[in-house]
Amino acid sequence: MPIPLQFSSYQFASPQTGPRLIVLGAVHGNEVCGTLGIRRLLAEFESGARVLKQGCVTLVPVTNPLAYNKGERSGDRNLNRNFAPTTTPLEFEDRIANWLCPLLAQHDVLLDLHSFQSKGQAFVFMGPHDNAGTLEPFMHAAKEEALARCLGVSRAVDGWLSTYALGVKRRVALFGEADSRQMQLNTDPCYGMGTTEWMRRCGGWALTLECGQHQDPAAPDVAYQAILNTLAHLGLIDAPAPAPVDGMEALSLYEVIDRMHADDQFVREWVSFDEVKKGEQIATRADGTPVLAVDDGRIVFPNVKSQVGQEWFYLARESGRLG
Repeated sequence: MPIPLQFSSYQFASPQTGPRLIVLGAVHGNEVCGTLGIRRLLAEFESGARVLKQGCVTLVPVTNPLAYNKGERSGDRNLNRNFAPTTTPLEFEDRIANWLCPLLAQHDVLLDLHSFQSKGQAFVFMGPHDNAGTLEPFMHAAKEEALARCLGVSRAVDGWLSTYALGVKRRVALFGEADSRQMQLNTDPCYGMGTTEWMRRCGGWALTLECGQHQDPAAPDVAYQAILNTLAHLGLIDAPAPAPVDGMEALSLYEVIDRMHADDQFVREWVSFDEVKKGEQIATRADGTPVLAVDDGRIVFPNVKSQVGQEWFYLARESGRLG
């Protein structure tokens, strides 16, 4: 059912000070598992069945109402790219950012709930190692790693923004400074900035939980349980701290491949985190050129619906980060 094109959040605060958590659903309008998980928890808080013992939690069931009403990933554009406030909003997503960025800055921790197109199991996206670099300086890696272990999933991935920036560098070399707004964004490193990257830039820390395939009936339960685990891990509710998952797989993205022609095709149906061997053919370009894996690892986010000039798939390899 369509909802009003307005921005809404629900905050519950304890009289006792503590961590400030914000949880987002439907940043992409066709990813509703987070919305369902959040609404389930929202009903529990509103009925009094669940109570905060310290701190506060802010719940945003539908972050992008335009995309949600369309049942599509984007409204005017992808909200989880080029995410920052602006004095000259052009698209609906710019107006969301002008509302949401200040709200995020009022919190310590963000849990952003998503799902994905291809088949596959839930996993969590973490930020970078602690660093003082220019792309994504950060100082809360240990906090993110500790929470990632407690969400209930068995795989963690990092390296998003640095790998996206690699793709941008190639696009600029190939296309130059493009005239269209979409191509300007595709060749701008800041276009890789999403909600979690903005949260880290504000001094907080954040995780993106990919709860499963869009239509997976289990995905809303994954989202709901992850929120509960986060609340317990942070000590916001009176519940035992969740046990860390043993033997989590830790991967780092290191390569992004763009689709360059509408006739570029995968050689088979790939699923996120399928293994690939160095030199294995993943796809074929329109002119017949094979696209090969440059190293042993995994394929991530293979997208048969990718637009020309945008990300087609990513490659990841073991990082040993959670070992």
